[in-house]
Formats: sequence, C-alpha cells, structure tokens
Amino acid sequence: MLRVIFRVGLAACAMLSASRALAQVYPSQPIKVVVPFTPGTGMDMIARTVAPKLSERLGQPIVVENKPGASGNIGAEMVARSAPDGHTVMITANTMLIAASLYRNVPFDPLTDFSPISLAAWGTLLLTANPKANINSVADLIAQAKASPGKLTYASPGVGTPHHMSMELFKDLTGTNLLHVPYKGSAGALTDLLSGEVNVGFVPIHVAMPHVKAGRLKALAVGSAKRHPNAPDVPSLQELGVKGADVDMWYAFMAPKGTPAPVVSKLDSELRAILSLPEIKSNFEKQGMDAASSSPEELNALMRRDHARWAAVIKKNNITAE
Repeated sequence: MLRVIFRVGLAACAMLSASRALAQVYPSQPIKVVVPFTPGTGMDMIARTVAPKLSERLGQPIVVENKPGASGNIGAEMVARSAPDGHTVMITANTMLIAASLYRNVPFDPLTDFSPISLAAWGTLLLTANPKANINSVADLIAQAKASPGKLTYASPGVGTPHHMSMELFKDLTGTNLLHVPYKGSAGALTDLLSGEVNVGFVPIHVAMPHVKAGRLKALAVGSAKRHPNAPDVPSLQELGVKGADVDMWYAFMAPKGTPAPVVSKLDSELRAILSLPEIKSNFEKQGMDAASSSPEELNALMRRDHARWAAVIKKNNITAE
C-alpha cells in the first residue's frame, strides 16, 4: 500500500515538474488566437488590438485566425480539440454560452472543454424606445406591456443574440409580454427601431447614444449593474428595481481544457498588463467596449452563472434556433 502511495506521489511530482518546466520555456512557438467570427466583429477587433502587445511581451509572433461558422461553434470546436499547450487560444463572448443551450448537438461543452484565462472587455447594452411609442421610462414600458400583453414589439439582430436574450430576461423579471421581431443582423433591427416599425430594443450603447442625443431614440436604462460614463444620466435596470437584469455583453480569452495552470497564469498576467494600458482602453472605447480583465477563477464563475441563467431563460420561453 505504501509503495502504491509512493508511486502516485512520485507521478504527481513528475507532472508538476513537467508543468513548471513547460511554463518556463513557454511560448516556444508562434501563438494562434482563433476568432470564431468574421473579420470586423468585436472579437476580431479585440484580438487584433491585443496581438501586437502580446507578441512584444512573450517574444513570439501572434497569429490571429478567423474561423467563422455555425454561430461560432466551428472555431470554438477547433480550439477545444487543439493541443493544450497554450499555443492555441480563443477570443470568445458570452454568446457561446447562449449557443450551448440554444442549438442541438453543439460539439463541445463550454464549461468543461476550455480553460478560462481572462476577461477582455465588457459591452454595455442600452434599453431604448422609439419616441412614437410614448414610452418615456422603464415604468412606462412595464405599464404599457402589462396593459396590452403582446402588443408592444421589440427588435433584435436575431434569435439567441444578447439583445434578444436580454429582453426575454427583462420580460421574465417584470412579468411582461412583448412581441419579438428578429432581424438578420443589427442594421435591419436598428433601422426599424429608428423608423418606429418596432417599439423598443436593446442596442449597444455606443451605437444608440448618437441617436438618443439627436432625439431619434429614447434611452430608458442601461443593462449594466451600474450607470455607464457615456450615459451618466441614464439609470441602470438594477437601480430601477429590475433586480438580476445586468445583461452586459462580455468577451474573454480561453484555452483548450488541460492547458497547464502555469501557462494559463502566464497568459492571464500578460493580458492583465496589456488590458490596463491607456492606449488599449482608448482603442476599445472607440469600438464601444470597456477593457477589462479577471482571474481564470473569476471568469469561470461568470461563465457558470451566465450558462445557468441563459439556459433557464431559453427553457422557460421555449426559444429555439431558427
């Protein structure tokens, strides 16, 4: 028995030593950052903004590779099946957790097939109304929706998008019923919201605010837990009593499951330093995002919270992919 315990302990020590040795020589080759969506998206911007700085700090080329398709599942599966050595990582978003519950036969588990590294950014959504709807506050929206269930309409860029899921969560939390009008992309949704074809909708704050200032939209509330500096006079849903309605979009870096902890820690440390740089923050702000970072443990907790929350919303409202 003692011999078995000794062998197990020896094996554990050997694995720990190998892990530490890998971290000391890491990275030993170029690092691939997979973007599971097309060029020009928020994830792509983050990857291409961070890549040069990460290359400087790690002393290896950083190759950004777009692998779009199947709502991000193709690129995510590729990363999940990659060697867990830290030389292939992914930039993704909370949409991955929504997709896991929305689509059948997703070829990976977002909670068990990846090693969380760090948050990269937050994207705030603004709940807006067309002025023609005569909705001047969240209280007005709730009152009208309860008075005429299913009459008010809301736009989204499509089924399963954060904009869609945020409004479904809002409906659940407020006991209201609004009719979902999905579009194939953000442009159509915004166009019809501005024209008054639809009444309300969640819109990224940097997209919405120019229209709010011009009087083409009314800002009802921010979806974040607290007010946003770009709209300091607009209350948060939490502040207005809609508890649990923090519905920000977030972006994060992840590696394949089994990536050694020292390698994950090194990537986390370097990304934290990069994401705190004023120039990086400025670049992100121009794209409507707020640079952020986290520990792997904090990101893991956020992923599990959102996975459970969106799975519950999808099940309760019988949401299915188109």
